[in-house]
Parts: sequence; structure tokens; C-alpha cells
Amino acid sequence: MLKEFTCIICPNGCEIEAEIENDIIQSMTGAACPKGENYVRQEITDPQRNIATSVLVKGGNLPLVSVRLTNPIPKAEIFRAMEEIKKVTVYAPVKAGTILIKGILGYNSDVIVTKNVE
Repeated sequence: MLKEFTCIICPNGCEIEAEIENDIIQSMTGAACPKGENYVRQEITDPQRNIATSVLVKGGNLPLVSVRLTNPIPKAEIFRAMEEIKKVTVYAPVKAGTILIKGILGYNSDVIVTKNVE
């Protein structure tokens, strides 16, 4: 079966085609670098994603602060992770780099603040 992928690892956004049989890549074309090939292999065996979103801030000069994960988590867990992140409210001031959730859902990925809010 031929599957098409758009690589999201770098700004090139390579359009990659992979011929796959029984979850094994038979051939691959379109990757401009090894990162694209690795991306497709991971997408087939264990798709991962990162999250960037925001959480509420009380008493700050902004109503929201941006947050992200420190490492990707399984794609299938994105919605569950977002439910946990939505439960968080921080109180100003808050500094970039502050860990809000350590090891979200038991993964090696923390939710961290990416902007200072006074």
C-alpha cells in the first residue's frame, strides 16, 4: 500500500511516499534528508506529537500564558494530555521555563511555561 506523508521535522516539508506492506517499508521516495526517512518510520510504528497551547493566568498583565511539552508524546494521548493541561491555572508572576506538570500522563515530558507574565 502506498502512503503519503508530509514531513514536519524541518521547514522543507518534504512530500514523502512510502510503499508499506505489513507495517514494513518496502521503498521510500521524496525525503531530502535522513530526518524525513526517520520521521516516516516513526509515523508508521509509533507516531509522536508535541503540544503548544496556553493556560489561564490569574492576577497577571495577560490572561493566558503559552506552554509546551518538553518532549513529544504518543499521538493517541494528545486529547488526554490537553484535558490535564486545561485543568491548570497559574498565578502571576510566572516565569518562562517553569514546570507546570512534571511527566504528563507518566511520560518523559513536562509541561513548561514559554513566556514571562508579570
